[in-house]
Amino acid sequence: MMKIVLISPKGPLYHHRGGIFRKNLRYAPLTLTTLAALVPDSINAQIKIYDEGIENIPDDLEADLIGMTVITGNASRAYTLSSHFRLKGIPVVLGGPHVTLVPDDAKEHADSIVVGYAEDTWPKLLLDFSKGQLKSQYNQEPNLSLANRPFPKRELLDSKKFLTTHVFEATRGCIHSCDFCVVPSAWGTKPFQKPVEEIIADIRHHWAKRIIFIDLNIIADGDYAAGLFEALIPLRLKWYGLATTLLVNDKPLLELAARSVCAGLLMGFDSITPHNLKLSRKGFNSPDQSGDVVSVLHKYDITLQACFTFGMDSDTPEIFMDTAKLAVALKIDLPRFAIVTPFPGTALYKRLSSEERILSKNWELYDGQHVVFKPMQLTPDELLAGHERAWKYTYSMGSMWKRVFGSGIQIPLSILANLGYRFYANHLYSYYNCDWITGFSPPSNQKITEAA
Repeated sequence: MMKIVLISPKGPLYHHRGGIFRKNLRYAPLTLTTLAALVPDSINAQIKIYDEGIENIPDDLEADLIGMTVITGNASRAYTLSSHFRLKGIPVVLGGPHVTLVPDDAKEHADSIVVGYAEDTWPKLLLDFSKGQLKSQYNQEPNLSLANRPFPKRELLDSKKFLTTHVFEATRGCIHSCDFCVVPSAWGTKPFQKPVEEIIADIRHHWAKRIIFIDLNIIADGDYAAGLFEALIPLRLKWYGLATTLLVNDKPLLELAARSVCAGLLMGFDSITPHNLKLSRKGFNSPDQSGDVVSVLHKYDITLQACFTFGMDSDTPEIFMDTAKLAVALKIDLPRFAIVTPFPGTALYKRLSSEERILSKNWELYDGQHVVFKPMQLTPDELLAGHERAWKYTYSMGSMWKRVFGSGIQIPLSILANLGYRFYANHLYSYYNCDWITGFSPPSNQKITEAA
């Protein structure tokens, strides 16, 4: 029997022994359970999954092959684990967004890498491995389809360790080319779609009253989204997902989303400065219409998690409180702030690199919370401090109540979510201290080193 172990390496944000988010605020990852389902039946395999964000990897781990999914923020940890296992004679395969963006960075740390989506290449890799013919690299098949794929093996995860395991995926990719986003650089702008009937069958198979869609932009194809929303209506469940602000401009689609009981959406507002949005290729967002976006969603009883990014080229020291105060005034249910991060391989990284503005290539700092580049009109310290100030203002008790009770929708759930983010806001500096930034590597006593 072949023993396969699939690992999601830990990063500082979700480290279960001291990270900002405790384990019960983490929803179950879908990548590893999907990979588990793709293991060919012809391989007599025993599969185990470890999400290092909520559990330790056993010291006595036994495996014939280890696979890890890698994002930039946990790449350093993945490489460390890979070295450890390979020294013990266990072959390691690396895949995921970071590997797809910069395969040459990952190659030396693995016996094999998977570039792109793995629906076809992962089974082929396993069959090659079983024959002793493992190749050093497998690339996504050109005619990839998400149709007729097995349901993720969610039963391999301990549901008690997660906020929810009821996580689903309808589409992958996005039609937009935002310069800071990894998606267009890694996978292009053509969305991949699962047949709606297969999504509904998966939901019925893994039933819940509330589900999460992890699609990066569930409305990328309006006609497809309309079909999905119509199919969800008879299920009478609540769902949460991600979409662009363009949804509110399509009233028929928005009404369908509401009828399908969309209970909450995450949207990237990104900036309140039009020049920033234009520069980042997200000009379809309009700061002047932000209030309309919020009020229209609230009209349909849809809560909003709006994401703002600090550190863009037009940002000045006033941007932090201007953004935070606007978020409170608009009664955004869950405002969220991040520091712009030039992930390797993206258009933003290439531009900042050509301008010699990249400060660090320590991948564990590429998490949306560290300053890894030279801002145009701010110092790294000003960016870090302003980011923290915006969080604390927005999640002060007074600001929270203005937003939660001002919107007046889904108040009990909104209170719980806000209290979770309030904990985050008041612990930022303990975990994300960037005083060392000009030295290019953190001192060993920084908590980021401990958590990584």
